[in-house]
Amino acid sequence: MKRLLLLLFAVFAFAVLRAAESKRPNILLIVSDDQGYADAGFQGCKDIPTPHLDELARGGVVFTQGYVSHPFCSPTRAGLMTGRYQHRFGHENNPFYDPADRREGLPVAEKLLPEYLRAAGYVTGWVGKWHLGAAPEFRPERRGFAETFGFIGGGHRFQNWTANPAVEYMVPLERNGVAVAVSGHLTGVLGREAADFVRRHAAAPWFLYLAFNAPHTPHEPTAERLAQFAAIADPKRRAYAAQVSLLDDAIGETLAALRASGQAERTLVFFFSDNGGPIAVNGSLNTPLRDGKGSVYEGGVRVPFVLRWPAALPAGARSAAAVSALDVFATALAAAGAPMPADRVRDSVDLVPFITGAKTGAPHERLFWRAQRGQRAVRDAEGWKLVRQDGRADELYHLSADPGEDMNLAAREPDRVRALAADLAAWERELVPPAFPGATARAAAKAAKKKN
Repeated sequence: MKRLLLLLFAVFAFAVLRAAESKRPNILLIVSDDQGYADAGFQGCKDIPTPHLDELARGGVVFTQGYVSHPFCSPTRAGLMTGRYQHRFGHENNPFYDPADRREGLPVAEKLLPEYLRAAGYVTGWVGKWHLGAAPEFRPERRGFAETFGFIGGGHRFQNWTANPAVEYMVPLERNGVAVAVSGHLTGVLGREAADFVRRHAAAPWFLYLAFNAPHTPHEPTAERLAQFAAIADPKRRAYAAQVSLLDDAIGETLAALRASGQAERTLVFFFSDNGGPIAVNGSLNTPLRDGKGSVYEGGVRVPFVLRWPAALPAGARSAAAVSALDVFATALAAAGAPMPADRVRDSVDLVPFITGAKTGAPHERLFWRAQRGQRAVRDAEGWKLVRQDGRADELYHLSADPGEDMNLAAREPDRVRALAADLAAWERELVPPAFPGATARAAAKAAKKKN
C-alpha cells in the first residue's frame, strides 16, 4: 500500500509539473538590424510587402512608441539582454572585433537573460548576429545559451563569402562554437535554423534569440528578389527593399514552424529593430521621425515594435505607451514564472499587466539615452522630450503633437526644460564610464597613426 501511495504521489506530482510547464510560454525574441521605422506594412510601408510581419502585428500588440535604449547596434543588445541601461556597466560602444581582446565585450559581471531562463528550466538558443564580444568569455555559449548558431561579430556578408576568421564580415558561421559550412542566402539560412529549433523543442518551454543582420549593409539580396522590386527607382532603396523582403520571409518560416508544431498559441513573441534606420546609408525610411541611426532624435531610437502572445494578450491592438527593448527582460521572466533578480538596479518593466489592464498608468515615467558625440535625451510618459547635445542649447519637443521633432519649445517651456534636465543629470550620476573604447575609437586611432 505504501509503495502504491508513493507511486500515485509521483504520478500526481509529474502531472502537476507538466501542467505548470504547459502554462509557461515559449519566448521568441526577433531583432532586425538597421530597419527603418516606416519599413513594414503594419507601419504604413507601401513599397515593401511584409506579409509575415503584418500577420505578427495583427495577432498581437503594436507599440507605436516602442524604443531601444541606444541608437546603434551592440549597446541596444547589451541592454535588452540585461534589463539594464547598458551605460550602468559601461557598454556604450560597439566592441571591436578581436577574439584576443578581453575588454571589448559585454562585461562578464553582468548575468544575461538566457542564464536566468535556463535556470528556470528553459531550453535556450541563439541564432544570428552576436556583437557582444568575440573573446571566449563573451561568447553566447558562455552566456547562458545551450544551443548556438551564427556569427560572433557585428555584421556579415550575405552571399558568396570566403570564410576568414580574421575578417569580421567573413568569419565562419558556427554551430555550438564549431565552424560549419552553409549554403544559400544568409537571411534564409538563419530563418531555417530558427524554424528547426522551434520544431525540435516542441515539448517546450524554450527561449530563442533570433538576431538577424538584415537589412544592415552590405546589400546582397538574391537576384530573383531584387528583380521583384524593379519598380523602385532608387537603386539603394531597391536593394534595401529586397533585403527586408528576404527578412520577412525568414521570419515567416519561423512563425510557420510555430503554427505547424502547435506552439503558436503558447509562444510569446517580441519583434523590433535594434535602432532606427541609417537613412543615408541603406535606403531605409523613418517617416515621420527625425534623423536616424546614431542619433538620439526619434529616428535613431524609436523602432517598429510588436508583442504577441495569443494565450494571454489581445490581437490587433495598438498602444501609444512608451515602452523599451529593456522590457524584454522583465516581461520574459514574469511570463516564465521566474523571479526578477534584485541584486542590482534593473530598468526593465513587465509589459503584460499594462496591456491586459491589470496595471494602469505608464510602464515608464522616464526613458533616457546617451550616445556618442555628446548626445543625451530624456522623455517622460506624457511625451515631453529634452534633447541635449554638446555645444548647443537644450531642445524640447512634445512628441504627442510633434513626433517629427520639428518645433523646439524650449524657450516657451523653461520650467519643463529644467525639470527634465534635472532628471537627466540624476540618471547620469548613476552611470559608469565606458568599459571599452570600441570600434569607432579603434578606427580613429588607426587613422590618426596612419596620417602621422
